[in-house]
Amino acid sequence: MDTKIIKLEIENLAEGCFHEAAEVLRNGGLVAFPTETVYGLGANGLDETAAAKIYQAKGRPSDNPLIIHIAKTQDMESLAQEIPREAYQLAEVFWPGPLTMILRKNEFVPYQTTGGLDTVAIRLPANQIARGLIEAAGVFVAAPSANLSGKPSPTLAQHVICDLDGKVDMIIDGGHATLGLESTIVDLSGGEPMILRPGCITKAMLENVIGKIEYDPVVLQGAPSLELAPKAPGMKYRHYAPEGKLTIYEGDIQKVVDAINQKAKEKLDNKNRVGVIATDETEALYRYGTVKTIGSRKDEASIAAGLYAVLREFDELHAEYIYTESFADNSLGQAIMNRLLKAAGYRVVKL
Repeated sequence: MDTKIIKLEIENLAEGCFHEAAEVLRNGGLVAFPTETVYGLGANGLDETAAAKIYQAKGRPSDNPLIIHIAKTQDMESLAQEIPREAYQLAEVFWPGPLTMILRKNEFVPYQTTGGLDTVAIRLPANQIARGLIEAAGVFVAAPSANLSGKPSPTLAQHVICDLDGKVDMIIDGGHATLGLESTIVDLSGGEPMILRPGCITKAMLENVIGKIEYDPVVLQGAPSLELAPKAPGMKYRHYAPEGKLTIYEGDIQKVVDAINQKAKEKLDNKNRVGVIATDETEALYRYGTVKTIGSRKDEASIAAGLYAVLREFDELHAEYIYTESFADNSLGQAIMNRLLKAAGYRVVKL
């Protein structure tokens, strides 16, 4: 398959710029496009055959649910039933934006899209290219991250090209995905509201709107059980992983720096390629391996935005071992650690 790549700028979207991509989606094809979180790989979410192509292109397990992206809040009524009051309250505050809500699906949503579940994950993205494409296509767009399954999510079109060139019909290059972490996922399909995946919209922000909300135990317990059916994307399978072996060091920052320096030197002495993920505050303290800063601890958003890009840079360098500091498990830090733990296969050295 020849993949067509087109470039669009949010600041300069011309009339008709989505025509070709919209045709691809309407005809059952695959289009990768930017959102404010990461790049998504889109297909008609109500077309079983089109949804199946997403799983095939990504090498994604068929029981891993897809998120359906919509263009306006009212569209969730075409996909879900028994919609609770909390869904409308959250939509009013956080849509368009990086929030996915899980609701009871109606009969129009195929099980191919929902991973065999009776629920559907729905998001209204804030990125103007994403929304413009959905509106122009006139279909609801199922779109997981536009990467090979298990690899770091793409925040640049070049990341998508590396993974999916020749596997999809079209890639829209819309610049950098500014947030860099996938959406927060909240389950509203029955019982008490529950966070299934942390993201840029934090627990405190959600509770300001709908009151008390808890995390799914899988989010907090560490490595998930492979026996459990995933309720949402990313809950069961290995995700975000670089090619090299990633290890997280946790504890007093000076002890962390000393331990990483020691381990990096050992690996270098054995002729291994070593990468170190640092912050702006600690970059100068590391003496061995290729050191890359992920952002500043004073600005968690910068760390979130830089995480996947740094992991992919180490893939380009063929790093065999990668060492990283841990981050505070609160607010946005929880979302960052959620992704890092999955990327590391839950390898943590506690000092």
